[in-house]
Amino acid sequence: MVATIIIACITFALVIASILFVPHVSIAKFRLDTYWMVVLVGASILLICQLAPIKEVGEQLVSKAAINPIKILVLFFSMTSISIVLDELGLFRYLASVASSKAKENQYILFTSLYVLTSLLTIFTSNDIVILTLTPFICFFAKRSKINPVPYLVAEFFAANTWSLMLIIGNPTNIYLATSSGITFIDYFKVMAVPTLVGGLVEFGLLILVFRKSLKQPLQSNELIYHVSDRTPLTIGLIDLGVCLLFLIFSSYIHLEMWLISAICAGFLIIFMLIYSAFKKENINHVKETFLRLPYQLIPFFLSMFVIVVALNYQGITKAIGNLLGSNAPIWIYGYTSFLASNLINNIPMAILFSNVTQSLSGVGYTQAIYASIVGSNIGAFLTPIGALAGIMFSSLVSKNNIRFRFIDFIKYGAIISIPVISVILAMLQLFV
Repeated sequence: MVATIIIACITFALVIASILFVPHVSIAKFRLDTYWMVVLVGASILLICQLAPIKEVGEQLVSKAAINPIKILVLFFSMTSISIVLDELGLFRYLASVASSKAKENQYILFTSLYVLTSLLTIFTSNDIVILTLTPFICFFAKRSKINPVPYLVAEFFAANTWSLMLIIGNPTNIYLATSSGITFIDYFKVMAVPTLVGGLVEFGLLILVFRKSLKQPLQSNELIYHVSDRTPLTIGLIDLGVCLLFLIFSSYIHLEMWLISAICAGFLIIFMLIYSAFKKENINHVKETFLRLPYQLIPFFLSMFVIVVALNYQGITKAIGNLLGSNAPIWIYGYTSFLASNLINNIPMAILFSNVTQSLSGVGYTQAIYASIVGSNIGAFLTPIGALAGIMFSSLVSKNNIRFRFIDFIKYGAIISIPVISVILAMLQLFV
């Protein structure tokens, strides 16, 4: 047990250190993130030392249960593929340019428009894709309009990691924690819809309050409109997303697993894009770029963290943590501890860990703990950049665009907004679970 704890703690500490000090390494022509390499080494050591039994890890990887990490990765990558295709077809840039053009010279209108747009796109696609797409656009637009980009970048990032709570597909942590506990798409929405809405409104009010001085400055009129060159594939893509969401909603009634539904819809869209490109005698750049932009490094990171948690569970450590947290006030205890844990070990490892820690509970207390942990995994993303992979990507994009937004700035705004928001959402959660 002691050896497992030591290896796990060292691995988590080195992950944080790699994110802060050596986020990337260059090998030949490839630039690779270091965080997943650290976790891969830690998991390999546990397997070699038999602290994580290979047989047990293998059985869980091919298990027919919903907690199967392969199924969860397929669901996440399938939904991400659909989102990237829509982005490649120009949907996100078009909507963002329309929102910015409506503001005229009023920053409050622009701020509200981009916050609403980010929220809606996040609900129906993915928080990571929204951040990857809108962050460069905001940086470019702010420089062109000569306005402070920080309020818009903060609002975009916070909105993406708050409204991602609305649907089960909004964040990989939602997918893992919800599916591991048998929560269906529609049951999840029934519980999380109102808390997310209330939390989002509180968040927006706080953002307006925090950035009110900056937003009072006039905005130079900017008629920057991005035009979609070919609406046919975009229309098919939107229909495909709509059909996918519809089937996900009724997945428990038609007895089809969510990973299979999302895989079929993503496969259909990719095949359509290939056939359409051939018919139009065009290149297949949209499909090529979709595959190039998929977050492949999440696979070794996710699976390696899964191995570490299997080791912790096998050694009885997760059960001990569950006993330590207890069963009193699970919404508050698990909500705040998952929030803090996300910023110590990142929210994906936290989700995998807490899916096992919560096993010490039963009945309503177990369900409350799962939903509270989901809330903590999302809102924890904007306390520090370490809280989620989205934070790491966001910080990298901001830096590449030569915008000054320090680690301490992230924490300052994160603390002001995240603590009230998570408290409100957890309070609302008590009314629905």
